[in-house]
Amino acid sequence: MSTISELQLLTVLAQEMNMRKAAERLFVTQPALSQRLQTIEKEWGAKLFIRSQKGLALTAAGEMVTKFAAETIAKEEKVREEMFALEEEVHGTLKIAVASIVGQNWLPSVLKRFVEKYPQAKISLVTGWSSEIIKSISTDHTHIGIIRGSSDWKGAKMHLFDDPLYFVDSEISSFNQLYTTNRPFIQFKSDSNYYEEIQVWWHRQFQIPPKKTIVVDQIETCKQLSFHGIGYSILPAIALKEANQNLHKIPLCNEFNQPIKRETWLIGYEASFRLKQVQAFLDIVKEYIQDTSSNGD
Repeated sequence: MSTISELQLLTVLAQEMNMRKAAERLFVTQPALSQRLQTIEKEWGAKLFIRSQKGLALTAAGEMVTKFAAETIAKEEKVREEMFALEEEVHGTLKIAVASIVGQNWLPSVLKRFVEKYPQAKISLVTGWSSEIIKSISTDHTHIGIIRGSSDWKGAKMHLFDDPLYFVDSEISSFNQLYTTNRPFIQFKSDSNYYEEIQVWWHRQFQIPPKKTIVVDQIETCKQLSFHGIGYSILPAIALKEANQNLHKIPLCNEFNQPIKRETWLIGYEASFRLKQVQAFLDIVKEYIQDTSSNGD
């Protein structure tokens, strides 16, 4: 077993632990994938995966072989990146991890510019919570990350933008109405200090908790429930670009009557920032920020 396609097959199987999902990612049929796996197991002389109704499970031998496969692929990618860095044209894979809200609302326009200008470059993109992104960079799985909230990252970082927070509702147009309303406060879970910041603002403003609350797992769900008039929420400006004009938006201010804002940072290690595909992406980001600032977006 020496070809990279077999290494990729094992890595995808170990990631998905499901034959159907792995076959979809590899663009092969399940029978073809099953046959390939049997051939690989025969070459290794050991059973690597056990099938059950719940999916796949790794054997002890499987854990060793799939770890070897993942490490070999990572080493090959690193060598290719170093080779491509010697050329003038931008090649290689740009590995990005971004906070979900940024991936949904800001990044697509930036990536569109990047792929149009550098069609030879590949993109590996994952989204998640900021803590997961920092971990991904720290373990060398990602070149650059885009996180939300104040950052104490010690490596290279670039401030991208701040966006103010708004109280959002289809009916309530004044904070005074919150004392009498029975509408629910829709909140979303976050691993950052966002939730704590909202709690501090609320208690400073009202001293009593909201009468009803709905807690959801993602900001996009919170946003859609608010947009459809289910209740009120507090959302950053980046999530309100598609908001109905009839939706009431009241800016949040701190005790000094200054707007409360969320920071967005691009972070990584200096070594990654020297890669050509990363340098090219950073140039696109700077260009995009400059263009959107001049247009007043």
